[in-house]
Amino acid sequence: MRIGELARKTGVSARSLRYYEQQGLVHSTRSAGGQRHYLATEVERVELIRRLFAAGLHSKVIARLLPCVHSDDAAVIEDAFTTMVSERDRLTADIARLADARAALDVLIEANTRYRQGAGSSC
Repeated sequence: MRIGELARKTGVSARSLRYYEQQGLVHSTRSAGGQRHYLATEVERVELIRRLFAAGLHSKVIARLLPCVHSDDAAVIEDAFTTMVSERDRLTADIARLADARAALDVLIEANTRYRQGAGSSC
């Protein structure tokens, strides 16, 4: 199938599909005219890639995880598990940093609110 058809079937833009290919996440062959052609199996692969991106993973991490999809190799499967746990830990740390930043901003908003109320009473 051509890139436009893969884009329609997966809901991923052709631009994103080209990026996925550049990152080694999907594969295509080229026609004599240079058009990309994808196997039907790429639909499932692109859908998995979308889920991995939605989970907050970066393309380099996704590239490490994809070999696990169709592998029975225990080392590959273990590496994928370790990678996913590490990424979850990274996200957990990011969430904690964001919560701290939000709490600091709440303090500043409260101080600004008090200042605004005081400034308004003198007018």
